[in-house]
Amino acid sequence: MTANYSLSNQDLRGPYSRHVEAICARHDHAMENSGASHAVIFSGNPKYAFLDDMSYPFNANPHFLSWVPLTELPLSYIVYTPGEKPVLIYYQPHDYWHVVPGEPDGFWVEQFDVRIVRDTDDVAQHLPAARDKCILIGDIDDDALAFGIDRINPSSAMHILHYARAIKTEYELACLRMASQRGVTGHVAAEAAFREGGSEFDIHQAYCKAVSHTESELPYGNIVALNNHSAVLHYTDFERTPPAIAKSFLIDAGARVHGYASDITRTYANDDTRFSELVARMDRLQLDIIHKIGIGLDYSSLHVDTHRMIAGLLVDARIATGDVDTLLSTGVTSAFFPHGLGHLLGIQVHDIGGHMVDESGNFLDPPSGHPFLRLTRTLEENMVFTIEPGVYVIDMLLENLRGTSAESHVNWDSVDWLRPFGGIRIEDNVRVTAAGAENMTRDAFAAIA
Repeated sequence: MTANYSLSNQDLRGPYSRHVEAICARHDHAMENSGASHAVIFSGNPKYAFLDDMSYPFNANPHFLSWVPLTELPLSYIVYTPGEKPVLIYYQPHDYWHVVPGEPDGFWVEQFDVRIVRDTDDVAQHLPAARDKCILIGDIDDDALAFGIDRINPSSAMHILHYARAIKTEYELACLRMASQRGVTGHVAAEAAFREGGSEFDIHQAYCKAVSHTESELPYGNIVALNNHSAVLHYTDFERTPPAIAKSFLIDAGARVHGYASDITRTYANDDTRFSELVARMDRLQLDIIHKIGIGLDYSSLHVDTHRMIAGLLVDARIATGDVDTLLSTGVTSAFFPHGLGHLLGIQVHDIGGHMVDESGNFLDPPSGHPFLRLTRTLEENMVFTIEPGVYVIDMLLENLRGTSAESHVNWDSVDWLRPFGGIRIEDNVRVTAAGAENMTRDAFAAIA
């Protein structure tokens, strides 16, 4: 399925209008369940470093961003009362030290009753008078910012909102597609910088320039790993000097559009036939996993199936020996593939609600032996998540196999061969459809080609 990546802000007006209707309906349900008449959603406030007057980069409340695409609007509030137009209390201070938010403008404005305030003390006059009938959603670390609302993040409402957020609206899908396209643009630039002999720092800068993001605008810290650094799952250091020989390159990096994120990983070889073949095998395996996706599929089962497929890959690549069941039961596959298959994706890179069974707050833990799986739900149409299998040489995990029945199933000579390359991960962003799956990442790569 090929998606449309050329949506403009004007094109988003209709989908966004319907999105706000859906968000209102979710809040109606959450407020009814919690016995509230009004929902107040706080955008967040800057956090300051200890003993300093410098704030960390602002990270808006994802609940606020689900209403309005204003990623850089601290100290603002949305007030929603069922049956009424949502109110946006838009904080625009008089300030000559910093750049303040501009005038409210864009495809989203007509959906709100926008009220500009110059001082946080002015917020109170725009809030419902009956504070006891309100719930407040957000990170409140200063009681003054609650303005007398006592019910903050009640679970009776939060569970409903978190469970529902896994199903994306038409507007959200459009934003996620555009985030994939933006991220893929960066990946193409990063591969070119790698082929040109750049350092990890050089590649990272090439990526940021291509996606037009500062580091604080990225949805997460880029993983830019050359050679054995690829074996560090969350490697976020950037060597300034390129290695004498760049044998491999793994990049895990995303981008944002209107607050929605992409999360994409690719691995590249440099003039090594055996490693190139292993990367190609992993690429085919990842696509085989995606072909299994459909409505009603249990994601935990898909994760376990992936371990069985990884076992086959290890045997085919002469990294391990034995039958599939033995490689799983002895922990061989977990040593080479220790993380989860994927996670929900949306406003948050690891979008909330991945372990929820229902809107009442019941949770389903990952299967035994797979503690790092972030998604255990049954798949529904318009869920969006990542598929990211991998194989790595992580010595501290492989050493745990020494002295056990698993040791004889590992080809340690092949491990020594693979170690300088670090590892392989291939990650796409996928939507569940009635026909199977839409691969936003592959579609974006095809479009840019």
